[in-house]
Amino acid sequence: MEPRVVSLTNGAFAENCYLVADPERREAAIVDPGEEADLFLARLGFEGWTPQAIWLTHAHVDHVAGVAALRARLDVPVYLHPADRPLYDGVPAQAAMFGLDTTPPPAPDRAWREGEPATVGGCRFDVLHTPGHTPGGVCLVGHGLALVGDTLFAGSIGRTDLPGGDTQALLESVQLKLFALPDATVVYSGHGPATTIGDEKRTNPFVRLVPGVNACLKCGWPVRGKPWGCKNPCPHCGHVYPLGDCSD
Repeated sequence: MEPRVVSLTNGAFAENCYLVADPERREAAIVDPGEEADLFLARLGFEGWTPQAIWLTHAHVDHVAGVAALRARLDVPVYLHPADRPLYDGVPAQAAMFGLDTTPPPAPDRAWREGEPATVGGCRFDVLHTPGHTPGGVCLVGHGLALVGDTLFAGSIGRTDLPGGDTQALLESVQLKLFALPDATVVYSGHGPATTIGDEKRTNPFVRLVPGVNACLKCGWPVRGKPWGCKNPCPHCGHVYPLGDCSD
């Protein structure tokens, strides 16, 4: 069964909350519920979907502000990567930084682990740990789509200037994990429009792979351009000179 994805842009940050549903079983997961819990519940009711879980890609306030209100009305588990627990526990402080007031969210019920599945109805997604925007950022991948939170956007990437951000980790998460997905994979980001892995590989100025510059000439895999000497084997195909005669 192929899932149905509904995007609900909400709140002061124009954050995208997603409802991911198995339309046959009429069961859904709520992904990154931002500020407007009533909006998410109303759409679930309109579709006739029964919520089964709250899936969090990371713990920034704009992606979790609605968790408390939803859990007050729904008996469903909250999933979060353990590395983002400090951010999650600090949500009221995050909100105060932007002049907002929010209810502290309840403790998460389940921990994301890379390689373990996330399921709703008969739909299964693989969990990828993609740190960089936050230490515990995850992407959920399956059925030709990827729910990526703020790891990757159409034409951009997540910011890394907030606590826990790491630019190099983010670049590696995108180039080594997300860019390993098929080009046709549809990317649902935490803000802005959907895109595809192929489009971002070709056009995203922050992570675009250029053979001979930052990608292997033979296989296209990301290659660091740091001085390892002229023999700088590609970590993917083993080509000795992936950036040309002298890789550094």
